[in-house]
Amino acid sequence: MTGNNQSALSQFLLLGLSIPQEHQLLFYALFLAMYLITVLGNLIIIILIILDSHLHTPMYLFLSNLSFSDLCISSVTMPKLLQNMQSQDPSIPYVGCLTQMYFFMVFANMESLLLVAMAYDRYVAICFPLHYNSIMNPKFCASLLMLLSMLTTFHATMHTLLMARLSFCENNVIPHFFCDITAVLKLACSDTYANELMIFIMGGPFIIVPFLLIVTSYARIISSILKVSSRGIYKIFSTCGSHLSVVSLFYGTVIGVYLCSTANNSFTVKETVMAMMYTVVTPMLNPFIYSLRNRDMKGALIRVICNRKISL
Repeated sequence: MTGNNQSALSQFLLLGLSIPQEHQLLFYALFLAMYLITVLGNLIIIILIILDSHLHTPMYLFLSNLSFSDLCISSVTMPKLLQNMQSQDPSIPYVGCLTQMYFFMVFANMESLLLVAMAYDRYVAICFPLHYNSIMNPKFCASLLMLLSMLTTFHATMHTLLMARLSFCENNVIPHFFCDITAVLKLACSDTYANELMIFIMGGPFIIVPFLLIVTSYARIISSILKVSSRGIYKIFSTCGSHLSVVSLFYGTVIGVYLCSTANNSFTVKETVMAMMYTVVTPMLNPFIYSLRNRDMKGALIRVICNRKISL
């Protein structure tokens, strides 16, 4: 079946961003700047966490992995978008499309699960401060990250294998700026029941359940703090504000795309813009959110710069 796919259809056309010709250069410069900022910002966070021993804690271990996921999500989608805009050729090979789809699912689902891990870390730190070190010990954190990696890899592999068995006929135009699984699935001319069933079954554990777990964690945090002091809301936002902001950006746009998905075979402009939010804008903003609202990150940056100056 896969051989028939490739003989009948060797490439797809990514037509998600309809930009007038006179604005192409402006948007190319804008997207290139956003991508460079994303790469630089997330790399700085990762490097700071590696170099500064004060940040060798579970919270910043998860944050460094979150920054790596953001960096990879943007790198999976943006270079191809920039290449298509520059060459005016929106084509992507069949194998390249499946590869992009696979890695996007790996890192997007990894980000979703990491946000849950960070919410649990804050829950333990605030509700069980005396037992924090024993619960969030290095062995547990490493095992948790290994489990998350295995789950996301399994999820992406299953979807990619199911997609590879489908037949694609004459229609090869994807109304999106990257190979999103739902957009590609609409082009198949063979039975997609197994793919749709897998999306329905696996969508809960990787989108709905993580979001509900995060909401539950913060509900328990708020309840625990309010029992002690009515002024505890300020403590919640000062301690967890960065994470709450990232959760709002990521799940707000992902759920928005899910709720406004159309039943026809095309993506609307609204859906494309919202997909741009969680694939491009959110990974770019996350480093600013954590650096501007986080004293530890500011202190680490100052210490690394000062140590560098002293060594020079």
